Amino acid sequence: MHGTRTSSSIWDPQVAALRARGHHTIAVDLPGHGTRRGERFTLEGAIQAIDDAVAGCLTPPLLVGLSLGGYTSLAYAGRHEHRLAGVVLAGCSTELRGKPIGVYRRLAHHANRLLSVGGESWHVVTDMLAAVAGYSPLADLRRLTLPVWLVNGARDPLRLDERRYLRARPGTRLTVVPGAGHDVNSHAPAAFNRALFEAIAELRHHEVPALV
Repeated sequence: MHGTRTSSSIWDPQVAALRARGHHTIAVDLPGHGTRRGERFTLEGAIQAIDDAVAGCLTPPLLVGLSLGGYTSLAYAGRHEHRLAGVVLAGCSTELRGKPIGVYRRLAHHANRLLSVGGESWHVVTDMLAAVAGYSPLADLRRLTLPVWLVNGARDPLRLDERRYLRARPGTRLTVVPGAGHDVNSHAPAAFNRALFEAIAELRHHEVPALV
């Protein structure tokens, strides 16, 4: 699952590497992005998009999400844990509840209205901020019993609550990629791929998972 104002194409290096090793892999466009850019983003719509992809897997998949895709993946896992083998979360190790999401939303709205920053695609930012306002990833993380991996770039500003995430879900594995920023899969694709393969290896006593 990709981040805001990007698309499933950010996963091309990972999809190629995973498929080369024989893993069934699906990269999804969330509402308001890529092939679905004409839609408005909502959390419910994002969760449905994930569920549609999961339904196309013959075995419970390993769900992988970056940034917005990480938060929506965690929200999905909080509701449908039994449908997944595990979750890899990148660039989303910051608790949203209590952060100034409302301020960011208003600034994005006014920037779009007054300056036309980013054109129509900027609406997805305000939609995203409205969708996640009040959402607590830590609350969902505490409920999970399936395996969880965190993969963050060392320079990612959204790793503020990394340690709180680890405490919330004991046994969560953490990989911090030196020199990488928020888009860790693009900044350091080889390191990110290694983290994915390590996660798959930990699940290998089960049937080989699909990747979503």
